[in-house]
This record gives sequence, structure tokens and C-alpha cells, in this order.
Amino acid sequence: MSDPQGAEDGVPPVRVWLVEDHTLLRKSLHRLCTKADRIDCQHSFSNAETMLASLRVESTAGQPPHVLLMDVGLPGRSGLDAIHDVLALAPDCRVVLLTVFEDEQKIGTAISAGACGYLLKTARPPEIVAAIHEAAEGGSPMSPKVASRVVKLLATLTKKSQPVKLSPRESEILALMVDGLTAKEMASKLDVSIHTIDSHTRHTFKKLGVHSRSAAVARALRDGMV
Repeated sequence: MSDPQGAEDGVPPVRVWLVEDHTLLRKSLHRLCTKADRIDCQHSFSNAETMLASLRVESTAGQPPHVLLMDVGLPGRSGLDAIHDVLALAPDCRVVLLTVFEDEQKIGTAISAGACGYLLKTARPPEIVAAIHEAAEGGSPMSPKVASRVVKLLATLTKKSQPVKLSPRESEILALMVDGLTAKEMASKLDVSIHTIDSHTRHTFKKLGVHSRSAAVARALRDGMV
């Protein structure tokens, strides 16, 4: 487990769980997260079933992960199939998929299911660490090969939805999401706390019927909300 002394300004470290069936890669990711600043890598698993069993316990105890870094191609239940149950047990958990797949169908399925990020396993260690922090701050980390296709892909997955009434602040935050600002950058721009941004973001997601920033941005663009 990483040392929480890396917390800055009283902000606790990011609680991270790993799910990866390849033993060497799982251990490598664990070492990477353990050494990283402001990351507390609490658990690592080789399959989704064991992770979900632990998540049921930890969610009840009020200690679910902030970020779940999960492989797509797991034995037994795949990472894609597990996303729904993860978010049912821990709605605020940020799921980032780490995979070798660049397949657009898998990308679309993952993001639509509620994953907030999609990284290729070719990502360099600093990129993975940065992605964990970005996800924890409300961002949607994507490998470059994936990012350029995500918004267009999501916009074609569903038909135009019924109009949604957002508050002025929610509309403002949605527009900043479209501009690509992180939660921390939004808080600075609007002169409010990051907790206030998180609260408005959750309310916005609920009204839009989405689970991730990418899906919120896709709907905003598709429905002409910004």
C-alpha cells in the first residue's frame, strides 16, 4: 500500500484498485502505483469476480476505490461486463480500462457502460499515473489513438434524447467539460471548491442519464446543449 503522506493540502490520496490477469503486468502496475505520488494502491485482483466480491464488502464499509484500473480481456467475466456491477456498488468510482484492444465497438461499449477512460497497454508509466489522477479529478483519460474517435462514436450510439433542464451552473459546467477542462481547472475558473464541482457534475450526469464525462460531452454535442 502506498504512503498517504503524499497527500497535498489535506487532500487524501487516490484509492486505486487494479484488476489484471497477467501476473507480471499486475505486479508491475502495483509497483508503479505504490511509488506514485498521492496514490494509495489498496488492492489488486486477477479477475472481476474476486474484485466484485471485495467491492461489496468495501462499499458497505464506505471505502470503495476512487479509481478502478481494469483490464478488458479478463478470464471469466470480462472487464466490459463488470462495469455495470462496479457502478451499481460504487456509483462514484471512476473506471479506467487498460487494454490491448483498439476496436471501436469495444471502446463504445466500455464508455456507454460507464467507463470514464480507456488506455492502451502501450501507455507509458507516467501516462498511466497521470490518467489515474485525471480520472479521480473527474476527467476522462484516453490514449491518443482512442480519444479522437470517442465523441463521434458515442454520438452515433443512441438517438437524440428528450430535452433536459439543467441549472445555469450545470450548463456552465457541461460547457467547460466540452472545452476539456478538468474538475480542478473548473473549480479555479469558477472560483469554487472542487467538491462543489463534483456535486454539480454528479447532478448533471444524473439528469443526462450518463456515467462519464465522455458520454456527457457526446450527448451535449449531439443534442446541441452547448
